[in-house]
This record gives sequence, C-alpha cells and structure tokens, in this order.
Amino acid sequence: MELTGAEIAIRCLQEEGVEYVFGYPGGAVLFIYDALFNQDKVKHILVRHEQAAVHAADGYARSTDKVGVALVTSGPGATNAVTGIATAYMDSIPLVIISGQVPTSFIGEDAFQEVDTVGITRPCVKHNFLVKDVRDVASTIKKAFYLAKSGRPGPVLVDIPKDVSNQKTEFNYPTAVSVRSYHPAQHGEEGQIKQAAQLLLDAKRPMIYAGGGVVLSEASKQLIELVRLLGFPITNTLMGLGGYPATDKQFIGMLGMHGTYEANLAMHNCDVLLAVGARFDDRVIGNVAHFGQVPRKIIHIDIDPSSIAKRVRVDVPIVGDVAHVLGDLLAVLHSSKQQPDAQALVAWWKQIDEWRGKNCLLYRNSDEVIKPQFVLQKLYEITGGDAFITSDVGQHQMWTAQYYKFDQPRRWINSGGLGTMGFGLPAAMGVKLAHPDATVACVTGEGSIQMNIQELSTCKQFRLPIKVIALNNRYLGMVRQWQEFFHGNRYSESYMDALPDFVKLAEAYGHVGIRVTKPSDVEGALREAFARKNDLVFMDFQTDPTENVFPMVPGGKGLSEVILAEDL
Repeated sequence: MELTGAEIAIRCLQEEGVEYVFGYPGGAVLFIYDALFNQDKVKHILVRHEQAAVHAADGYARSTDKVGVALVTSGPGATNAVTGIATAYMDSIPLVIISGQVPTSFIGEDAFQEVDTVGITRPCVKHNFLVKDVRDVASTIKKAFYLAKSGRPGPVLVDIPKDVSNQKTEFNYPTAVSVRSYHPAQHGEEGQIKQAAQLLLDAKRPMIYAGGGVVLSEASKQLIELVRLLGFPITNTLMGLGGYPATDKQFIGMLGMHGTYEANLAMHNCDVLLAVGARFDDRVIGNVAHFGQVPRKIIHIDIDPSSIAKRVRVDVPIVGDVAHVLGDLLAVLHSSKQQPDAQALVAWWKQIDEWRGKNCLLYRNSDEVIKPQFVLQKLYEITGGDAFITSDVGQHQMWTAQYYKFDQPRRWINSGGLGTMGFGLPAAMGVKLAHPDATVACVTGEGSIQMNIQELSTCKQFRLPIKVIALNNRYLGMVRQWQEFFHGNRYSESYMDALPDFVKLAEAYGHVGIRVTKPSDVEGALREAFARKNDLVFMDFQTDPTENVFPMVPGGKGLSEVILAEDL
C-alpha cells in the first residue's frame, strides 16, 4: 500500500513506539499534522512556542531514557527550535526533531518561511538530514532514531520539504540500520581496564568523579557497586547528580564552581582520579593549569573518544559505554587478590572529613526574610526526596543542586552545558507526561520563568499539575552576584523592574497562585501546594535579594581557590 511522506513519517514514529510528539503546526508541516489527525497511537502536545516543544521533548527524554520527539514548521518554527536543540546537544540528550521545509523546487529561492535549517542546526546536532525523495523518508527517520540514541546520545534533525510530505510511495520500515563509519564502542580495551584497576588498587588518595554519562548509560547500579567495593570518595557533576545516592556517606557533594569545599579539595589533591562519563569542563575543574599543579594519574571512561584528553592529560583512556566498562572493571577488581590500601584510605578520609568540617553549605537563616536555601530544604523534606525536579538556570539552579539530595538518576532535570533560561517549565511538562503519577516540581526564578511562561497555557490544556517554585528575588540573581563580586556592585540591567503579579497571572491561565512573603509560611504553602494533586500551583516566594551562592570558584581560578561565605 502506498502512503504519503507525511503518513510514512507518522508510521515511523509508531514503529519506534513514540508516545508523545511536542510541536506547533505551520504551513510546511500541514500534511504531517493531517496524518497525525488521522491516527490515535501517537499523541500530540500543542505547545505555545517551538523552543518549549524541544525543551518538553528533552525533559521527556531525560526522565525516561527514551528518544524525545518534536515537530516544527519551516522558517521561524525551525529557528525557534534551535535553542532547545542546542540545549540537548550540549547535554547529550537523545531527540529527533522533524522540521518542515518549503517545497524542493523553492529551496534556495528565499521562499516564504524558508531558512537553511540543515545549515543553521549543523553546529548543534549530532546529525541532520534534508529528505528530497519520499522513498528516503522511512530509512532516514530510522537512522535518526538510531543515531540519537546510540553512542554518545544527541539531537538529530530531519528536514522534510512540503512536497515530499505529500508524495506517495510504498511504506517499508527498515528492521536494521547501518551507517558507514559510525560504530560506537561498547566495551573498553581489556588491557586498559586492567591498568585502570591496578592504579585504583595502588592509590593512596583516590577520587571518583562521575558525570552525566553515568545517568545516560543507566550505569548507576555499577557505579554504586564500584564505589562501595573500593571504599573511595565520590563526587558528581551537576549533570551527574542522582547517578550516585546523595545521602550515602561516601558521597562528598557536587564539585565545581558551586561545589562543596570537600569535593573540590579532594578533586584537586587526589593522586588517582577515575573520571566516569564526565568531560572536565570549565565549570568543573576551573583553571586547567591550576588543576595540573598536583601530579595525579587520571583514568577517563567515556563513550565519546573526542571527549577524552580534550582538556587534561589522561593516563589511561578507556573508550566505551560506561555501564559496560564499569561492569568489566568490577570483574577485574573482584578477581584481584589485592585490596585497596586500607591505611592510606583511613588517612585520606580523615583529611576529607576535616574539609567537611567547614560545613560549607551552612547559611544564616532568618525569621524576617525568606532564604532560598530554606525553601529548597523544605521542598526536599516535604517531597521526601522522591520528586522529579526540573530547574531553570541561575542561583536557584545551584541552590537546588546543593540542597535537594538526589538519590536516584533521572530525577534532576536541568540545562547544564548551555545554561538555558526558560528550560524548566516546558521540561517539567515533558516529565509529567512521561510520569503522570509522579510528583513533578519546577524550581525557577522570576527572570527565567518569563522566558517560557506561556506554557502555563499548555499545562492548562493538558491538565499537567506541576508545582512551580519561583524563588523571586527581583534580580537576575546570578548576574547580580557576579556584578557584586567582580564588577564593583554595578548592577547593570540585572534588576527585574515591573514584574507581573505572578499569582494573578497564574490565575489568569486557570491555575492556583500562592504568594509567600514570610519564612514562617514557607512550609505550610509547600504542603498546601503538594496536597492539591490535580492543580498546577504557582508559588511566588519573595526571597532575600542579597543572598549569594556559596561556595564559589571564581571564573579563571582553580578548585582550591574557592570562596566560602565565611571568607567575606
């Protein structure tokens, strides 16, 4: 039976088991929307902006280990989606974005709503395709899903001209995929794994540094077994939180620019470092030259060979899927007659506990003004640490990472690499659709929330009872903090003047709004909000505008040059 290109595209999504498509219609994709209308297996979520469509697909993917799918039209539809695509690319999130394009005969003629979508997105996708023949639609979409999920995951874009979506051909969905010169490694090289095991067993001041790759490869179980077998300290990156239980005694907190004092100093002073699914980015190790001042042996496990030794010299590079490599490493360690140096470990833990004694996350609470840290501690307490938490970007993001203890992977959904304001609310929509019975909260700021606040309308239409925790300090908080520290208190354009009444705005969208101004009302407001199982509740917490995030490693400085609140 012959089908149109549009019908084939939807049949492909059905074959891939896609549950939700997040999108916004337009002229170039009307045939595809027509095909969506004529079936009921794939559900469409109508967002109010294409950026939100990709963020929602992203949140769905991060929380499920499935490929998120977005559908946008040509021209401004595609360009609106670019921020979401770049966000997913930086954090290695598997997405397939289907974009409409002007008819093939119009391409290159500056037709109405034409942009070079393939050219524009090339720097921020894992791969992209322009389909010029209807006979290639099925095979291309099959490749897109394979590429998005395999190896180091990432977004893949399929650009389909309008005439191609209306032409007919026979539908045959491929059962297998072969992409020339693309063969992601699964298991690491045996000799390197044995070398890594020996370095770990000989270590005097060991450290395990785990990133988002642990979450993406579903390797949390293997990581926990490894850490407990060795008795080593472990730190997680912002993207790796939940990959190892934050309440475990061997976890010494997140590291990096706003990481704990003990994690940063242990990272800086270790003699053997095992990096698992992490990439030594600038927000993690700060100044590379400063990091290199302490001699150490580095073992680096990553699925992407281009990430290994990209920023630091590595002694034992292991290319492979994190879950498989950790499994192989555990097998070698279990078979070894040697044990880690117990005496050296006792001394090392004693030093770490001295650093822990700084209690670097301690803050001065207040009975007069709401401290943002207090809100997040209460959020953790009331949800029992069992919620899915999305965030936008800024101070509130860092406080959430510091004070909400994630014990499970895929519960912490945030934009790490790109740092995209406006991510939190649409990402929460994707999470809630993926986990309808779970508690989903979006922690945001009064600046970030306004970048995609129109999605409150989507939440109303699809009855998504997300809890929005807005830490409203009337500033672009992280910008203000940097201006205070490094720009002589010149608060250039960081004060949020003429803010809306968020309670009335939430109510205008058909939701519940709560304004909280007193610390004594914080817990009660949160309990009331989470008790309303069927309502989206927007909580506007009026927080201390002068509060800063500590610890802080200033840009260009090293991990041991951390600023603590007590230093000021």
